[in-house]
Amino acid sequence: MSLPKLTRLPSVRLLSSIQHHQLLLSSIAPPAAPRRAVSQGEYRRPGQPKEDKFPGQPINFGFSKGFQGIKKHFTLLKKEFSDRWVGPQGKPLLEHMLEQNRVIWEFRGPESLDQWTVSSDREIGGQSEAYLKLGKNMNTCFLSGTLSSTPPRDGETRYSGYCTMRSKQSRVSFDRKKHNDLSSFNTLHLRVRGDGRPWMINIATETYFSHQKDDIYNYFLYTRGGPYWQDVKIPFSKFFLTNRGRIQDDQHPLWLDKVNTIGFTLGDKADGPFQLEIDFVAVCKDYAHTEEFAYEVYKRNPEI
Repeated sequence: MSLPKLTRLPSVRLLSSIQHHQLLLSSIAPPAAPRRAVSQGEYRRPGQPKEDKFPGQPINFGFSKGFQGIKKHFTLLKKEFSDRWVGPQGKPLLEHMLEQNRVIWEFRGPESLDQWTVSSDREIGGQSEAYLKLGKNMNTCFLSGTLSSTPPRDGETRYSGYCTMRSKQSRVSFDRKKHNDLSSFNTLHLRVRGDGRPWMINIATETYFSHQKDDIYNYFLYTRGGPYWQDVKIPFSKFFLTNRGRIQDDQHPLWLDKVNTIGFTLGDKADGPFQLEIDFVAVCKDYAHTEEFAYEVYKRNPEI
């Protein structure tokens, strides 16, 4: 009768030892994996609004929403046809031909701020902050914040520290892009009041190939600081071509017939508060300026 008890003893010890090891393993917390500051994905230009949509997010196909969309787009389409009869952009043809100054963006109310997007390196895990609001007289745009060049602790990003303000892409009926035709002008006119920091002006035009979607034209804006306003006139011939912040070897003049957006970027590596006040962004025709392009252009097929 004692033989069965002896045969069961090793199995009982084995089960008890397994349960003991399971209790020990459950009491030990697993090592926490380092969290990245931002998920790795497709490159997004600073200032471009991000799409907060999940892959499986349902789409609203309601009748009321569809009716409102149809009403909106047909109203815009009607305005397009009426403007064509009056003249370009709703102006008489003679006035359009003799126009020498045009205000593209100005700030005359809270609705004007909806045409702009503000971003910083906080999107990639940085510590910079940027805020946009109207000035004290409600007729200007006031961009302020704090710049920090401390890179995010994700193990990959080595450089950081930028704040940017960028105009949104204008749309017409059926979500078609609306381009600004500035081919009649040759100078960018700004009225700003800064704090002495150097800024970068970014102009984005319509591209024809997919690899050109990150092409942008840049030039510098030097603010002198102080309480007085500063009128800045920059010829379009001074803008140079970059791609994701890298200056390209193959340069060409700015395409003025299809200008989409304009932006202002601060990244001078000087940590601390900043501010920039903008009254308007305009273009003008300077007849004294005859330069076509300020940089060397390489010929693809050199003459023999």
